[in-house]
Amino acid sequence: MKGAADTLAPLLEQFTGGPLPVRLRAWDGSTAGPRDAPVVVLRSRRALRRLLWQPGELGLAEAYITGDIDVRGDLTEGLRALWHAVRDDGLRPPRLTAADRLRAAGAAVRLGAVGPRPPAPRGRARLNGTPHSRSRDRAAVSHHYDLSNDFYELLLDPSMAYSCGYWTRDDDPAYGLADAQRDKLELICRKLDLRPGMRLLDIGCGWGALALYAAQTHRAQVHAVTLSAAQRDFVRDRIRERGLEEYVTVELRDYRDLEGSGGYEAVTAIEMGEHVGDAHYPRFAGAIHRMLRPRGRALVQQMSRGRAAPGGGAFIETYIAPDMHMRPLGRTVALLEEAGLEVRAVESLREHYARTVRAWLATLERRWSDVVLLAGEETARVWRLYLAGGALAFAERRMGVDQILAVRPTSDGTGGAAGTPAAWYGGW
Repeated sequence: MKGAADTLAPLLEQFTGGPLPVRLRAWDGSTAGPRDAPVVVLRSRRALRRLLWQPGELGLAEAYITGDIDVRGDLTEGLRALWHAVRDDGLRPPRLTAADRLRAAGAAVRLGAVGPRPPAPRGRARLNGTPHSRSRDRAAVSHHYDLSNDFYELLLDPSMAYSCGYWTRDDDPAYGLADAQRDKLELICRKLDLRPGMRLLDIGCGWGALALYAAQTHRAQVHAVTLSAAQRDFVRDRIRERGLEEYVTVELRDYRDLEGSGGYEAVTAIEMGEHVGDAHYPRFAGAIHRMLRPRGRALVQQMSRGRAAPGGGAFIETYIAPDMHMRPLGRTVALLEEAGLEVRAVESLREHYARTVRAWLATLERRWSDVVLLAGEETARVWRLYLAGGALAFAERRMGVDQILAVRPTSDGTGGAAGTPAAWYGGW
């Protein structure tokens, strides 16, 4: 008797326009597809029903999140096989005739896949209001960052740095994620040439890794702002624990509500600009310019997308970072320059991010049972899919991340540094 996988394989090949890049294993034990490919397991007919109701990336993601679909072995390799099939083998859905659709519908009926729409996983972002209004931005930040401090403490290194690390050693097995994050924080401080007493504004401070490091190591005076109440409370606790009350303040504040001008020798925005929105980015860049004193330095670390890459997608925007926007690097540089900043240096950390995300994924797998106990199976699977896909996107140049170093010129147009790049970086 013909199994479910044998029925599905030719239909999937017809709908995708090429041979299957994975091996299928259906709920009845039948298999089809290349034997040396990653194995995609359809655990129930509900997986097909999800794809019928929600075809494409989001339907596949939700089938994985709910466990209706699984991947045997390395999830990253499974995603890599699918991506290569689309990019290198040119898989493209052909134009289907009425007869094609009728045949597919008949197969769905025979397989028992026709039925009511399965419920969506609980973790979907549900935002209301105008995109990038103050209230909606707070809700978007809350969806992602207020999952719980305990969750992020399981995933991140002790500094709670939730951004790309800077890996300076390849041949030292004792060198790990915490070291790479420390070296990233030091790199930022050296590029800013932070010195005791200098005033630093950290926009979108996260859990305070940079603010606390800049104060503790370089004795800078730091004001940190965030839209997340959970992050603010966490940073306040660490300020007290480390006795840094004289050096660091933190508050809930939108970048649009920053007051004053020219009050800071340095401004940072570490992977915060992605959440601003394209239409609002000129105002964001203008706020950085306004808050800097003349000759003050800004360090923007921000993700970018390849010229032809989507930079996000339905799954990311629905479950991870709603309203996130990435653009090619050159456009961000232009927006900073249009705001009056002089861009002095750009450094790509793309390969560093692939390694950082792989380290987070390894931590997630190692602490899987703790994550499931704390956040639930579906949330754990959302993050496994997010991290596996993210590591692949950086490794394959669909996404990048860059440190953009800029200065606010003086009124006569002169910049904030002279000499060699080494001098500009403070000798780093």
